Amino acid sequence: MELSSEEGETSHVIDMTTSEKVVDLLNQAALIPTDEKLTVLKQVQELIINKDPSLLDNFLDEIIAFQTDKSMEVRKFVIGFIEEACKRDNELLLRLVANLNMLLKDDSVNVVKKAILTLTQLYKVTLQWLVRGKAVSDMQEACWDLVTQMKGDVLALLDSENDGVRTHAIKFTESQIITLSPRTSDSDIPKRQEGDISLDKVPRDHSYIRYDVLREEGKSALEKLLKFMVHPAISSINLTTALGSLATIARQRPMFMSEVVQAYETLHANLPPTLAKSQVSSVRKNLKLHLVAVLKHPCSLEFQGQICTLLLDLGMPQSEITRSTPALREQRKRPRHEQYTEGKKVKIEPTLIEDDEDKEEPAPLTTPKPAAVPAAQSAIDLTAEFLHPLLNPENVANLVLISMVYLPDVMPASFQATYTPVESAGTDSQIKHLARLMATQMTAAGIGPGLEQCKAREDDAGKEEGNEDSGAKDLLIKRKVPAMMVGQAISVVGGYTEKAPTSEVPTAVKRLPEPILPTAQTKMTGASGRKKVFRLSDVVQPLSDTQIETLTSSAVKRILHSEKAIAQSGMSHVRVKLLSRLVTQFEGMMKEDVLEFILDDIRTRSDLAFSLLYQEYNTYLSQLPSGLLDSYDHCLFTLLSGLQEKPEQRDGLFTKLVLEAPIITESALDVIRRYCEDESRVYLGMTTLKELIVKRPSRQFQYLHVLLDLSSHEKEKVRTTALAFLKRMYEKDHLRDYIEKFALNYMQLLVHPNPPSLLFGADKDTEVAAPWTEETVRQCLFLYLSLLPLNHRLVHELASVYTEAIADIKRSVLRAIEQPIRGMGMNSPELLLLVDNCPKGAETLVTRCLHILTDKVPPSPELVERVRDLYHKRVPDVRFLIPVINGLEKNEVIQALPKLIKLNPIVVKEVFNRLLGTQHSEGSSSVSPLTPGDLLIALHNIDSTKCDMKSIIKATNLCFGEKNVYTSEVLAVVMQQLMEHSPLPMLLMRTVIQSLTMYPRLGGFVMNILSRLIVKQVWKYPKVWEGFVKCCQRTKPQSYSVLLQLPPAQLTSVFERCPEMREPLLQHVHSFTPNQQAHIPASIMVVLEANRKPQPKLVVEKENEPVSAAAPSVTEEEPTITLREPDIPVQHDPVITKDEEEQMEQEHLDPVIQEESVNIVAEVELARTSETPSPQPEPPEEPMEVSQPGLSDLQLPQKDAEADITGPEAGSGNEDVE
Repeated sequence: MELSSEEGETSHVIDMTTSEKVVDLLNQAALIPTDEKLTVLKQVQELIINKDPSLLDNFLDEIIAFQTDKSMEVRKFVIGFIEEACKRDNELLLRLVANLNMLLKDDSVNVVKKAILTLTQLYKVTLQWLVRGKAVSDMQEACWDLVTQMKGDVLALLDSENDGVRTHAIKFTESQIITLSPRTSDSDIPKRQEGDISLDKVPRDHSYIRYDVLREEGKSALEKLLKFMVHPAISSINLTTALGSLATIARQRPMFMSEVVQAYETLHANLPPTLAKSQVSSVRKNLKLHLVAVLKHPCSLEFQGQICTLLLDLGMPQSEITRSTPALREQRKRPRHEQYTEGKKVKIEPTLIEDDEDKEEPAPLTTPKPAAVPAAQSAIDLTAEFLHPLLNPENVANLVLISMVYLPDVMPASFQATYTPVESAGTDSQIKHLARLMATQMTAAGIGPGLEQCKAREDDAGKEEGNEDSGAKDLLIKRKVPAMMVGQAISVVGGYTEKAPTSEVPTAVKRLPEPILPTAQTKMTGASGRKKVFRLSDVVQPLSDTQIETLTSSAVKRILHSEKAIAQSGMSHVRVKLLSRLVTQFEGMMKEDVLEFILDDIRTRSDLAFSLLYQEYNTYLSQLPSGLLDSYDHCLFTLLSGLQEKPEQRDGLFTKLVLEAPIITESALDVIRRYCEDESRVYLGMTTLKELIVKRPSRQFQYLHVLLDLSSHEKEKVRTTALAFLKRMYEKDHLRDYIEKFALNYMQLLVHPNPPSLLFGADKDTEVAAPWTEETVRQCLFLYLSLLPLNHRLVHELASVYTEAIADIKRSVLRAIEQPIRGMGMNSPELLLLVDNCPKGAETLVTRCLHILTDKVPPSPELVERVRDLYHKRVPDVRFLIPVINGLEKNEVIQALPKLIKLNPIVVKEVFNRLLGTQHSEGSSSVSPLTPGDLLIALHNIDSTKCDMKSIIKATNLCFGEKNVYTSEVLAVVMQQLMEHSPLPMLLMRTVIQSLTMYPRLGGFVMNILSRLIVKQVWKYPKVWEGFVKCCQRTKPQSYSVLLQLPPAQLTSVFERCPEMREPLLQHVHSFTPNQQAHIPASIMVVLEANRKPQPKLVVEKENEPVSAAAPSVTEEEPTITLREPDIPVQHDPVITKDEEEQMEQEHLDPVIQEESVNIVAEVELARTSETPSPQPEPPEEPMEVSQPGLSDLQLPQKDAEADITGPEAGSGNEDVE
């Protein structure tokens, strides 16, 4: 007994000590600052809740009194204290729940958020406390009604203006849904929540708490959460929180998984348009995480298809999805257990009250009622099934075309961030997914066959249930609104039910917060009294519309014209802000006046212009989604147009306005385009456009299109500037493809038979069937040709277009490509590839490219090799060889000569220019495979069976036309080499005569050539012999010594051809000294004196005396080139007719060469001609008659043959030269 008494005394001492300490701490808390006050109050909480809970009731009022403290943190502490106290002692709920209700309506957002968190816990505590008790008192009923009311208040806070409050309300709603729904065997419950109450722990026969009512409240809360989540203006943080809450609900309450998956589907298809790009990415990431969490739940089997499709759309690899999918065994086992558990719950329900029995009997029938929840889901399913067969390619194409009209100008950030390419387009699974997406959108919009069927089904079910559950619904209404109860409810519920609600509100309010209500009320009334003093509506009268208009107009004008005075006061920024806000609120003339005022002096009033523009845009944003850009567009257009009409702005105000404008509208873009078309401002305009392209990536292609359009502008300065900017833009990878496609599309227009209308501006009246002109062809090529040196592979596109174009276009293309092809260079791999793969029909294009490349520089070995392969293996057109002819081997050129000289004379002239190095001012003959002499020799050696003689003669004439190249020395070497050929070339003597005509000083050398020809028995080659005779005839009397070297038979032949030469030659012989005459064979003298009539002896004239010198003996030697002075004047025969020339070309002779010993006469004559001076020329004689086709066909031309033939691709050279 003594021991027990001592223990009692000890505990009493401890109580007294703790109590006194609490009192001391409370006294301190009333006087100290906030930070220290919180520390003290937390000590008090520790003492009376954790250390000695028996003191809790004693000091409860003192702690609760702090709920009116000025400090927000202190009020939050009071809420936390209420939560801990009620958890420690559930009975305190009766006294503290009203205080929590008051704090839930606090002015501070943070206090309200703390109150919501506390109510989240205390709702479960209150429900668990009431369910445990067998009987429920009036106070408990009143407490529960107040908690239910507070629950409704928090659910209403889903529409709060504060983001944080909405977030806490979402978490409270999540807790409500989980609490007010039954826990099943498949529920995934966190360990810390295992002890929480759920609907399955609420007995169906409870005297006050109604199972069905709570279940409906839980479903209602879920519907509110789902509606909240699809709101178009939901914030990113709220949406993220809601996504997490739905995932938690699906895992802990699998019966709601259908609604959750459908909500995720709807959200994925309709992301809020207000989200920024980064927010969209964050939401998608969270959606993916939560979908994976739901997929891992064993009950997700039924929804795996939908979840997997969503995850694939969100960018999750199939392998990760497969890893997250639960095993099939688990999925099959669990549903059976769930059905068993629910069935068991229905069976063990006790029945206590008749009224409860009436309500609970339909419970087994309503357990499948979650099927009513999938009504929206089934609506989507039905609509998707309806749409699936309709989604054929034709219908889908029509839908796309129709929807193009409604696309926004600016791509929404949500779409830009969420769009992923469709990998399995056209497959059945993708079509089903598309049908489901469309069904989701249609159901959300309230249309579709599925929704109509479900509504009809619900209406039928509602009529049936309405009759059965009318009593229960009436009771539900009466419970919620106790003040409206009527007497009929007394017989149903019981005598005490009427008192509970009527006494609940006054009891809760009067008993619990009595110590603190008076102070709060006095403050409220004081505050409201002060507010009434400042209500304008109490002291002023409304103005009429006319007065308002007059006042606003005069006010704006005063503010406008007080510019200088306000600037002096330093308040210009206030004036600018005031004006911009006023103008945007009032439409009409006021805005026009302000814009006109700004444009009067735009440089000094630019700050007002920018402020007005931004305010207009802000007004547009505030009216979304129904807002229009008309007012903003008018403002921006007016400002830009005004700047365009002003003189050039050196400070770049136009550029600044464009770059700092929030949005560039279509009309503003038109002004920018006009600015660029002004030649005096073209550079500034296009610099502005370039900055727009770089700094506005969301619409950069729209701005780039304007610049691309300007690249084919009719004004050269505009066009060249645009092309220069585009070439710089082309270096950027993200713009390259767009620019390239535009250029190729424009060039592709050349395949049309007539130029399309888009090539002509809107201001030009052009017929549709107008023909192509040089201008329109170049218009299609400007951009392409600018890009070609930057991207050589584009040259293949030109070849493909060229093959399809008409002849006029081809000619224009060939004229236009010179600079770009030259810019590519002959080492371009793509150009070499084009030569390799020359498309059929593009031969002239390739040839033109080769000419351009080799016009100034010799061809590269690679180019020569490609052309050689093309010529030998694919296109045996000799014209391909012309550009690279200087890169070919000597034998290749010689082989090609017969074909080359048959081309058009202009083309042959170009070939010879290249070979002779005369086509360039700097000359490049050194790189030619043939020397000038080689070329002339090769022409003489051409087989007449491969090429007609006419073409050969024309070719040699071209050579002789190049006097700078074919000097006397070159021609002497040519003649010497030709003479050594066996057989002698047919045109040898023609060349000898022509050389002598060009260079008369070659006379001595020609005499040596003639003497050597006698040694070679020239008379065996009829054509050459004829030329030999002709040459002797032209070079008399110098040729007399050569004639005397001929054998008698051949000399006789000469006289037969030229009888007029007999007498002069005889006289020449008679002029010899006796010693010289002794060397003349008798047979020669017989020939000379044959048919001679007897004549008196003539005295030799003086002019012949110098010839009568003795002729020493001469030995045969090689002709040498000694060009000292002109020796022989050459006599020209009349021009030979064309018929004779053709007759000559038809004869082909193959003379046989025979070697004979040199006649002694030849030696004598050679020696004599080397000693004696040349005789004076005789008067020209009549041309001898040609009895057979002979050398007369080889007439020397008096002028170079030329022809006026246009185009490098003129036909082959069999045409006559006019």
